[in-house]
Amino acid sequence: MRETPRAEPPQPRPHRAFVHTTGASCPGTPHRSDGRPPHTPRGARQPDPLGRPGTTPPVPGRPALFSALVALAVVTWQVLVHGPLARLDERVSRSLVDTVPRPLSELASDLGNMTVALPVLACAMAYAVWRGRRLPALYAGLAMAAVPLLVVPLKEWTARPGPLEPWAQGYFPSGHTATAAVAYFGAAFLVSNRLIPVAAVLTAVTGAGLILRGFHWPLDVFASLCLSFLTLAVSSTCTRRSSG
Repeated sequence: MRETPRAEPPQPRPHRAFVHTTGASCPGTPHRSDGRPPHTPRGARQPDPLGRPGTTPPVPGRPALFSALVALAVVTWQVLVHGPLARLDERVSRSLVDTVPRPLSELASDLGNMTVALPVLACAMAYAVWRGRRLPALYAGLAMAAVPLLVVPLKEWTARPGPLEPWAQGYFPSGHTATAAVAYFGAAFLVSNRLIPVAAVLTAVTGAGLILRGFHWPLDVFASLCLSFLTLAVSSTCTRRSSG
């Protein structure tokens, strides 16, 4: 009589890459059955020389980038035609100028000076190079170099007079705001993403100081923030692609 073959033990299915093993650090912790690291951005991220996981700057999604581009286009158009938004901007500015002591607003606006912001970025770039992150440091430097290349033509094209100097032109967008945003956020991306709130505060204080002192209209600052957002997004995308 032919012996009935015994049932074979169940074989693992090929599409199940993870199994729960008794060697896990805790019950239910997924491990690769072949011992390789998981194919996820966190698993593939290499640690830095100090043993901490490497970090990459966050990249905004397409809707956010599109919104920033549209906002920049709309406010630029309003400034060029001196539309209702630009007129409202001027009324708001006149109600805000010198509402705080001038030394305080000047101190805040000075955070956007190149002599203040650029050394911060330079130190962060040197730190990144020391940790072996040469390409991110390069992209941060290129983003900073792009600021005058983007801001100066817009200033000449719009030729907007200043709040306290109507005889002068070239106030839109604010170069100080763009310098502060790109420098401080770029430095935060290079050192630690935990510093992003600090970069946001420094940039906001710079823009507020420029408005309260009467160095720029509010729309000048807003347009620079949109422009800086787009510049930083390009730099962050290049950083992620180079590290991937």
